[in-house]
Order: sequence, then C-alpha cells, then structure tokens
Amino acid sequence: MKPVFDNAEQALKNLTHDNMTVAAGGFGLCGIPENLILALRDSGAKNLTVISNNAGIDQFGLGLLLQTRQIKKMISSYVGENATFEKQFLDGDLELELTPQGTLAEKLRAGGAGIPAFFTRTGFGTRLAEGKPVQTFDGTDYVMETSLTADLAIIKAWKADQSGNLIFRKTARNFNAACAKAGKITIAEVEEIVETGSLDPDQIHLPGIYVDRILLGASFEKPIEQRTLAVSNAGDSRIKPEREWMAKRVSQ
Repeated sequence: MKPVFDNAEQALKNLTHDNMTVAAGGFGLCGIPENLILALRDSGAKNLTVISNNAGIDQFGLGLLLQTRQIKKMISSYVGENATFEKQFLDGDLELELTPQGTLAEKLRAGGAGIPAFFTRTGFGTRLAEGKPVQTFDGTDYVMETSLTADLAIIKAWKADQSGNLIFRKTARNFNAACAKAGKITIAEVEEIVETGSLDPDQIHLPGIYVDRILLGASFEKPIEQRTLAVSNAGDSRIKPEREWMAKRVSQ
C-alpha cells in the first residue's frame, strides 16, 4: 500500500526545498501533473533545476514556476511556446541545458537504471556536444552523455492501484515513466485509484516500486497547447492554429 493523498500540498509535504532538482513528466501540456505543479509553486521552493521536455506555456504548467522565478535552470529539449522562458533565458536570468529529445529520454532512463553515462551519435559535431568527451567505436565518433537523476519526480498517470502500479492514457505516457524511474522520490498524480490486483498485469506501464506517494487529483483542465484545424472554405486547405483556450485564460 502506498500513501494516498487528496491534497497536493500534503502530497509534497517535507519533500520540497531550495536548490533541489525536479523531474516533471509531460510533453507540452499533455500528461503534466497539474495539481502538483501548482503545489510546488505554492511551496515557495526556489533555485530549482527542472528536468522536463519543455516548460509548458506562459499561463499553465511549468510556465507558472517561471512566472514566479522559482526555476534557475531548465534541462529541456524544446523551448518554444513560452515567451517567459525565452525572455528569462535571453536576459541571462535562466540557465538552459538544451538536450536532444531522444537523448533526454535516454539520460532519464539511464539514471533510473543506475547507468552513469552512455555514448550516442546524436549531437556529435554540434554546439550541443562542445566540451563533452568523445570516443570512437568501429571508426565512428560518439559523444558521451551523463545520465540524469532528480531529488523529486512529479508525474501524471491515468489510473493507479493501491500498490502504486500505474497505467498512462495514450500519449500522456510520454516522459512520465522515465521521470518516475529517475526520481529519488516519486509522486504520481492520478485520476482514479483501484484495489491492488484489479489491474491486468500486462496493461501496467509502470510498476509500483517506482512510486512513493499517490495523489488523487481533484480536477484537471487538460488544455490543448496548440489546437490546429484545417480550413476548407472556398477550397482553402491551409492549416490554421488556434489558441482559444490560452486567450480565454489570459483574459481571466
């Protein structure tokens, strides 16, 4: 049985502090631990290093922690969709360790598996590999990447049993499992908790051994980061992005 909370602040109790490293699951706004991010913001912990594919948007997700300037460094593979991220980086107020997406996933996986480093072709010969060790295997050069671990991992799953076994829903699986394995302490924010033994073992995406606490989320906005529609008026098949949700949120 894992400790279960219905309050995000209580789920984070005694786990947050200044200068900590946090691995946050999600991809854009898909599969992010919405309530835990808010509670982390409200904890007041500062000078955070955050490992995440990206930093949400200005009005939602990890972007909220950028607004309060609680993040000192992002380890990410994508920095678009967030004007606050861009401004703080260009102003020199935010450190950025830009990492190719596949490399980021492998750095988390390796960290969770206890592998300190690995070699990859990705990034070799580019600015991203400057200063990193290089080794030749079978006549091909590879760059060495060190693995990633975190003091705390916050992730989002669809369903959990009481032992912490998790099922992710479709693409919300993304970086969540890798972040969970890389965290020294992992909190899973879920939509539903069922009895142990009621989940089909073949359907479990993440074993409960990687989960320390479970938060039963009260509400989820689940916004679409950028909705794209096909416009077919008068034979026009151009693709038009719409940001109705963001515009509405800003106006509130």
